[in-house]
Parts: sequence; C-alpha cells; structure tokens
Amino acid sequence: MRYAMIMAGGSGTRLWPMSRDGQPKQLIKFIHQEGKTVSLLELAADRASALVPADKQYICTGERYRSQIREGLPSFDDAHILGEPQPRDTVNAVAYAAAVFAKDDPEAVFSVLTADQLIEPADVFNNAMDLGYKLVEEDASRLVTFGIKPDHAATGYGYIEHGPSIDGTDGQAFQVARFVEKPQLETAEAYFQSGRYDWNAGMFVFHAGTFLKLYERFMPGNFKLIQELADAWGTDRQKEVLDAIYPQLEKTSVDYGIMEPAASESDVSIVGVKMDITWLDVGSWPAYGETLDADDSGNKAAGLGIQTFESKSNIVIGEVESDHTIALIGCDDLIVIRTDRATLVVPKDRAQDIKKLHDQLPDGLK
Repeated sequence: MRYAMIMAGGSGTRLWPMSRDGQPKQLIKFIHQEGKTVSLLELAADRASALVPADKQYICTGERYRSQIREGLPSFDDAHILGEPQPRDTVNAVAYAAAVFAKDDPEAVFSVLTADQLIEPADVFNNAMDLGYKLVEEDASRLVTFGIKPDHAATGYGYIEHGPSIDGTDGQAFQVARFVEKPQLETAEAYFQSGRYDWNAGMFVFHAGTFLKLYERFMPGNFKLIQELADAWGTDRQKEVLDAIYPQLEKTSVDYGIMEPAASESDVSIVGVKMDITWLDVGSWPAYGETLDADDSGNKAAGLGIQTFESKSNIVIGEVESDHTIALIGCDDLIVIRTDRATLVVPKDRAQDIKKLHDQLPDGLK
C-alpha cells in the first residue's frame, strides 16, 4: 500500500519575526494564491492528497504544533499526526514513520515530502512521484530520490550525479552515481554546465522494511530505540515510550545517515527520478520575495501597503492583511518585516544574519 509522510519539523529562524516559537514557517499563512493566503503545510497537504488516500497521509512534526495543525488542517486527525517530543533531524522522522507504517503493513511503500517548497506544475510533480512509487513497488531494494533540473549554478543545494538510465522509464529515472554536498560557486558552475547533475530535492520514496533494515545497519543504537516505539505503538504505553526514547536518538539527516552509506552497499540501489518543475525553497525572506510581483522600481509588498520615494528593490511584508502602510524614502535593497510583536529591517545581502540575531534574542521574542 502507498503512504505519504510530510516532514514539517523545521523552525524557520531565517523567517523571523513572522516565524517564531509556536508558529514555525510551515504554519504561516503568507503564500498568496488565487486571492487567499495559505501556509506551506497546506500546500504540501494538497500535494499529498493527489498521491494517496486521506487515510494514508501523515504529517511528522513537533508535538507542540499538534493543536495548530488540527485547527488548520482538520482532515488530519491525531492518529495521522506523528508528533516528535523534540526535533532529532530527518533520519529519525523518517524512521519513526517507517516503523508506524511497517507495523500494520509489512509491504508499505511511502513517500517523504517536504513542507518548505513551492512546486509547480502539479501534474509533473505527481507523475514523478508516481514513477518513484512504481520503481520501489517493482523492487523493494530501491531507494528513490528526486532530482530537480537546475536553472542556475546554486551553491545552497546539494546535488546528485546522473548514472545510467533505468530501463523502461523513458530516461526519467537513473542510477545515482553520487551525492555531492553544497559546492563552491566554481564547482556549481561546472555541474550546471555539464547537465549531469540535479539539485537534491530532499524528497524520497522508500519501502518501509528496507529503510528500517538500513537504519538498523547504519544506526543500530537508534534502531533499537525505534523498535521499542514500534512495539508500544497502538498500546496505552505509546506516548510514554515515545517521550522516553526520542530524546536519546542520535541526530543526523537522511542523506548522511542512510543515502550516502547505502550508495556503497550491494543489496540496495539508489535511483534518481527527474522532476522538471519550478521548485522554490521558501527558507528565507529573499526566497519568499521571489513569490511576489514587483512594481516598476522592483519593490515588492504583501500584507500591508507600501509608499516609496526614490527607493527600489525592497521587500516589505506584513503579518496580516491590514491598512497599515510602510513608507520608504531613499531606501534600496532592504527587507522590512512588520508583525505585532517585532519589526525587522535588514539589507537583503545580510539576510543570512537573521539566524544569528535570532540566537541572541530573549526567549520572549524568539
């Protein structure tokens, strides 16, 4: 049976002050579509609903966000929200889901979806995911990842290198030759020009049993703990065991914990599926600005009014739709974010320092 799990555990400190304790970036309603504002998690849930039935859709997130998700996405009941007592990185979120699925369905095949991106067009995404499911259903030893065709030499993404094509896929799937971490610009340029590398989308399709087998092989201590959780799942000890074992799990990513070491194993194969989509990771204010239309001076605004004089290429965002106006005189290349709790003003080229500022904030402002 096919399942889908949305990973929604990130905090989004680079989107402060709109993203904050109690309101991570995936729950902010700040994506403007068809005359309304929606959250990234709502968009991810829409993508999952096109892949599997409602009773096979799950969200893995911080336990503290459960009530907000129930309110914003009432189609997800408590049984379909896998709450993490504390974040332990992506490999453990995936293992948690795999253990839950495999307990009731030894042949479970599941996708791992993200809640950070804008993805278009939907039909291309759906077709690529369907191919990923089929490849694993045909051969449970396959670990499927997805490659986004680059449109520039990005240094902020990992890459996957194309190997030989998979028979019967019309060139849409290939053996992954290797994973490459975020490269320097010169290397990224070479990758982009070669046409042999895709951006690593951070989405996957796995056979639950195969994933758990590799998890046991590469992270045996973690596997023992997750097995305790699986044994208790569905009993009155479920929450007690989850709260006890989860903080003990060693933190690492799916790529480091499973995909990279699995690349050298003879009993599994790593397959890439091409996903020729527009893919925007909304992880920072400059990235969010790419979703907005600009005026004649390159200024972009959402959630409030903007008035400018001799100002260009600014991004001005309000937390809720209001009649408040931000006025700029002689300002270029600024990011201005206004909320009821705080206002941020930062040059675009210093946006990466928002995380550093966040680390220094008093708890009441985080």
